[in-house]
Amino acid sequence: MVEDFCVIGVPARHPEPGGTSTSIGSGSWIRSHTVIYAGNTIGRGFVTGNKVNIRECNQIGDDVSIGTLSIVEHHIRIGHRVRIHSQAFIPEFSILEDDCWIGPHVVLTNAKYPLSLLAKQTLKGPHIGRGAKVGANATILPGVVIGENALIGAGSVVVTDVPANAVVVGNPARIIKTLDRLPYGVNA
Repeated sequence: MVEDFCVIGVPARHPEPGGTSTSIGSGSWIRSHTVIYAGNTIGRGFVTGNKVNIRECNQIGDDVSIGTLSIVEHHIRIGHRVRIHSQAFIPEFSILEDDCWIGPHVVLTNAKYPLSLLAKQTLKGPHIGRGAKVGANATILPGVVIGENALIGAGSVVVTDVPANAVVVGNPARIIKTLDRLPYGVNA
């Protein structure tokens, strides 16, 4: 289902060879005013909120949901069953593994030194591990690796890699416990 006022297959300003076809799997629901550029491969069961912007040359798995007003830049890999909540920003060269969860207003970054002479050549997005959860309003700095099942507290600023199963909070984020120490268990 594609609702009114959507644009699918917008050509990139500098298209890559062979990067102009767009495929979206069955059972998908693209809500109004969503823009999806050319060169995306999107799995089945894909859902967007209103006014989502997805740039070119992304690989997006099955059963992915991207919330209202979120921006997904180009050259990103998103696994299966990923949930990106409203108004999140996912920059170029980010990797989101299967089953991860990105809360509302989360900002991932990819430019270690913005506006430097080599900024574009040195972009490196964060890598969010399988099953990791990033709380609302968190910021993840360029190239940071969030380990499998890690939990990032709301409002945290993550400046270094986070090990698997760690719970981190604060600015800068620091480990406060592991998932097995949460009151509601690992799947809380």
